[in-house]
Amino acid sequence: MLAVPDTVAFEAWCEQSWWPALRRRYPRSAYAESTPDGRLVAMIHDPPTAPADVVADFPAHLHIDLLPRFQGRGYGRRMMTATFAALADCGARGVHLGVGAANQRAIGFYRHLGMTVRTDTGRGLIMTRRL
Repeated sequence: MLAVPDTVAFEAWCEQSWWPALRRRYPRSAYAESTPDGRLVAMIHDPPTAPADVVADFPAHLHIDLLPRFQGRGYGRRMMTATFAALADCGARGVHLGVGAANQRAIGFYRHLGMTVRTDTGRGLIMTRRL
């Protein structure tokens, strides 16, 4: 699990401190854009950013991935609950995350934790929760 209390500050840090070295290491011209590697390299050069209207109300964001053998055993719920508390302790008033539209099990899990759909992009959802 990864989380930050201020998405805008995190994105700015990435642009200043992380992306430049990766862009030098993985030049866009070295990879065909039609390949999986090329699509990942394109994201390094043009990283997605969180929508301004989402971060205005839900400035924190998180990512969680559990191996299948740990799913459905309460680990994810405990991790999310602890992360919500830690983000709130850092002053974040809300959190958002992205989830693929086809991942109905995860969507149900997030709904069970009090998250609601803020945006449906067609390919995925942005879900939010007040802290």
